[in-house]
Amino acid sequence: MGICSMSSPKVLGDLASHSAVQNSGCAVRASRGGTLGRALVCVVGILGCLGTAGCDGSKPATGAASTKGPPAVTVARPLQQKINEWDDFTGRFVAVETVEVRSRVSGFIDKIHFTDGQLVKEGDVLFTIDPRPYKISVDQAQAELTRAQAKLKLAEDDVTRATPLVRSGTLTGREFDTRQSSQADAAGAVASNEAALAQAQLNLEWTQVRAPIAGRVSDRRVDVGNLITGGTSGTTLLTAIVSLDPIHFVFDASEADFLRYTRLASAGGRASSRDVPNPVKVALSDETDFKHDGRMNFVDNSLNAKTGTIRGRAIFDNKDQVLTPGMFGRLRLFGGSGEALLVPDSAISSDQARKVVFAVSADGTVGAKLVTLGPIIDGLRVIRSGLDPNDRIIINGLQRARPGQNVTPEDGKIEAIAVR
Repeated sequence: MGICSMSSPKVLGDLASHSAVQNSGCAVRASRGGTLGRALVCVVGILGCLGTAGCDGSKPATGAASTKGPPAVTVARPLQQKINEWDDFTGRFVAVETVEVRSRVSGFIDKIHFTDGQLVKEGDVLFTIDPRPYKISVDQAQAELTRAQAKLKLAEDDVTRATPLVRSGTLTGREFDTRQSSQADAAGAVASNEAALAQAQLNLEWTQVRAPIAGRVSDRRVDVGNLITGGTSGTTLLTAIVSLDPIHFVFDASEADFLRYTRLASAGGRASSRDVPNPVKVALSDETDFKHDGRMNFVDNSLNAKTGTIRGRAIFDNKDQVLTPGMFGRLRLFGGSGEALLVPDSAISSDQARKVVFAVSADGTVGAKLVTLGPIIDGLRVIRSGLDPNDRIIINGLQRARPGQNVTPEDGKIEAIAVR
């Protein structure tokens, strides 16, 4: 075999060009000497190597290449544990109170007493309308009242003096009735003028436009010197105020969620938010933690027929006034406690609109299970229906599995991840 390893293409070429090889190349002429003999020994060695296991001593292949076994996948049973379920919704913050500030009387804006966007208290003066015409109206009403009171006094004296005269027959009954009528008319005039005076005083008071609620005021919509229209129709908008503490959060829940909550309340698993202020949490758009705590305080009385949703509302304390009307947020509503099955989101596949989990049977066959998903808790997805606690689901190698295919299952474990 050492000679075999020393053979070269040149030696083999010399041998191929030689015509003295006879009867399978084993007999040669003696006159060629040792060089050709050594070459023939090499050829025989090479052919021996090719006909047997080869120069390295390996055995020849006796059959086709062996086929691979079923693909390996990692399987585990769903994690079963008791959970406090929280359902996620999106919505926006809404002021508990919103007021458009309008004047009750017309006139020219005399003064503006606030800075655009500032916080105001209930009763703070925002605008002053020129009060002089209304002061004159008060004085006129007061004068008319004084005149009416004087006439009433005179009428009362006439009746007082006429009473004994009627008894003595000096004064006729008709004349006495006339004097009593004059007294009643004067009394009515006094009452009318008292009301006119009260109205005039009220109009004068309304020349100071005050904040009806506490909160943050918007910008002024009119400037000093403008004539505004007051009253009950066609009035001029002056500004707007929204309250900040507390603040509402409004969201829409699906019909399916509403039915689940209703049935859960009927079964005693969770009280209705119409009857009990169930706890809620909110995270703002730049927050990952749900750190704002609130409570439910309203559920609408009907579903929206167009969207198939029902409106819910929660209330939050807002002492630091970070929460602002119109701000977007994600809300978590307490959905009750109970046992649940949890799996990783990576173990869930989509079949059009349906969600599927692949499970491996005892004989290694892959089967598809349609599941209904719940929220994510501790980093795992809640499975509401479709899985059994003893199912072995594929949690790794999902791309190598197909329904009806055999696989080689390897045991794994599903563990919860602490996520707030």
